[in-house]
Amino acid sequence: MSDETSISSEQKPAAYRVLARKYRPKDFSDLMVGQEPMVRTLTNAFETGRIAQAYMLTGVRGVGKTTTARILARALNYKTPDIDRPTIDLRVPGEHCQAIMDGRHVDVIEMDAASHTGIDDIREIIEQVRYRPVSARYKVYIIDEVHMLSTQAFNGLLKTLEEPPEHVKFIFATTEIRKVPITVLSRCQRFDLRRISGSDLVGLFSTILGKEGVSFDPEALAMVARAAEGSARDGLSLLDQAIAHGGGSVEVETVRSMLGLADRARIVDLFDHIVRGDVAAALGEFTAQYEAGANPTVVLTDLADFTHLVTRLKYVPDAASDQSLSEIERTRGADFAGSVAVSTLSRIWQMLLKGIPEAESSSRPAGAAEMVLIRLAHAAHLPSPEDAARRVLELSGSDGGGARPAPGGGNGGGMQASVGAPVQAQAIQPASMGRPTGNGATMLRAVPDVSPQPISVGQIEERPAIAPVAKAQASVPVNSVSDIADLCGKNKDIKLKTLVRGFVRLVRIEPGRLDVNVTDDAPKTLLGELAVKLKEWTGIHWIVSYSREPGEPTLIEAEQRAQEKRVSDARQDPDVAAILARFPGAKITDVRIRAVEEEEAESVAPATAESADGDIVPGDDIE
Repeated sequence: MSDETSISSEQKPAAYRVLARKYRPKDFSDLMVGQEPMVRTLTNAFETGRIAQAYMLTGVRGVGKTTTARILARALNYKTPDIDRPTIDLRVPGEHCQAIMDGRHVDVIEMDAASHTGIDDIREIIEQVRYRPVSARYKVYIIDEVHMLSTQAFNGLLKTLEEPPEHVKFIFATTEIRKVPITVLSRCQRFDLRRISGSDLVGLFSTILGKEGVSFDPEALAMVARAAEGSARDGLSLLDQAIAHGGGSVEVETVRSMLGLADRARIVDLFDHIVRGDVAAALGEFTAQYEAGANPTVVLTDLADFTHLVTRLKYVPDAASDQSLSEIERTRGADFAGSVAVSTLSRIWQMLLKGIPEAESSSRPAGAAEMVLIRLAHAAHLPSPEDAARRVLELSGSDGGGARPAPGGGNGGGMQASVGAPVQAQAIQPASMGRPTGNGATMLRAVPDVSPQPISVGQIEERPAIAPVAKAQASVPVNSVSDIADLCGKNKDIKLKTLVRGFVRLVRIEPGRLDVNVTDDAPKTLLGELAVKLKEWTGIHWIVSYSREPGEPTLIEAEQRAQEKRVSDARQDPDVAAILARFPGAKITDVRIRAVEEEEAESVAPATAESADGDIVPGDDIE
């Protein structure tokens, strides 16, 4: 019976270990994948004996923080028959190495701060650090996710962390370094573990699959590496899943269906349709990918990644050497980098950044993604706002002096603030390719604002331009700021009237055109509101522009100056001067001019007529 039992136990297969645990790094040579700066620093520190009392390891999940902490604990307690000192050369296993790497050594205490957050847990550590290690050289405390400790726990740890016993070392690991108090960070030697690059992950996956005897497609490994986002643990977990999904092999189609990815070549085709402005082809390509199982949000995300790649290749051509890129991404990405303008790439990128959350939160992700693609294709060849405005002004000026150049150009150094535009820019593109004309600029033409009929693509015939702004006739004559203020009063817009009287300084005015300077404390929206109201009240479009010329004083400033002049004139009057001299401390507070009609002036007595020049309003004036 015992023989049968022994035979059955020998034939029982060993428990399967996932790749992330089976191929966990065991020494610093394995950590060289993506973490060379940290390994170099630790190597120099151990060789010179400058070993810190506490280490802080930070980085995203899966880059090797806990593994590095165990390797560091192994290096601190390394001991063989020939070597009995801390070292980073761990090729020969020491007495404590296996127990430390398995997490079962009595002198290497691992604590998860996520489940031990209180001061009581830290107090227990503080009480234990006074005792020397049982068998190892150092007693090492590894605290994972240290940012989860409470404020009291951090404060309780500070003194021990600053002056620990010689036989104690602390190693902390965290994914949220900003949540760790600076007082703790200042007592630790910090190492930032970097995200592992896609090419390094592909190399790691290839090595592991070679040891496992699993066949693979390099492009499939590149897909897994991109999905891992710099995390070796995430990548190995996905690789385990891909092996199971593919029945013992890792192939492109199985990985694509497993991750819900779109074909990278088809993403490039979709990008091509968008930059050419071919909406129908873009929607057809997206529908085909969606029916093949691609997630709409993933399609948009991959499209954003390829947009970023093309933009990067435009400035860093060597980026094409990344092993995580497919061959079609390298070649066609380089072609697009040479032909697509940066402004177009930037516009596509910005629209995708806003469109991806829309598709994620929508109850109909496919419909939301299609609307994003329609916007992208429509906007692919639109000129920038600056180019459109400049072209409109050039064309309107060449058609007979319709619209003035911007005040910053030839209008006294002014700067356009708000425009009630009399013309609109209509982009016209050739029907064949949907691209700009040979000189690289989209054709623009000034069309009347009152003509809402769309211009068909490819239509080139001339239309009569709108009448020049300078010749427009307002239904209500407006020739001064005073007229504008009166117009505000007639339309019972007291707020705008007050703003016009107090802040607007006239530079020049003509029907449809108003150039003004404003005071420093004027509201920023004043010129825009004024343009809208003038159009509403006069029946014509108005261009209200800001000018750097000083202009005339505001109405209130003019009234104040006139009042000051009247007071000055009154003070020089002999009678007023006599009164002021007769009553010391008296002063002139107001001077009013009484308007007298001609027929009344004839009937007024001479003595009364003389007093019409000005009155002194006594009231409280004489004290």
